[in-house]
Amino acid sequence: MTIKTANRRSVSLSILGGIFGISVAGAAVAQSFDLGPDGLRIRPPEPVPDDALPSPHRYEPEAEDGISEDDAVSIARDEGVRRVDRVREGRRGWVIVGIDRNGDDIRIMINRRGEIVDIQRE
Repeated sequence: MTIKTANRRSVSLSILGGIFGISVAGAAVAQSFDLGPDGLRIRPPEPVPDDALPSPHRYEPEAEDGISEDDAVSIARDEGVRRVDRVREGRRGWVIVGIDRNGDDIRIMINRRGEIVDIQRE
């Protein structure tokens, strides 16, 4: 075996040893241990509950801005609006003006969470 081959082999073994050492150190950090009367016991890592994980969505407009215009109209239709004449977004939520099932004017105010605040029939 020549000197070049020996140097290559020692460098290769050094690199492999370093990689192995790093991988073992990473696995050792992930585990916890107990030192008690029975000696040293290594515990497996504890599972992380799903609610502790961050949301996969970075921007959630419904969570910040409240319900959408389509959601507000759908809620108003569930309350008896047959024809929607006007939809307006205010500071506190949505105002839907239209005609109900009896042909009367109706005005429904819905807050940003989707709860009906007021219904006015004329």
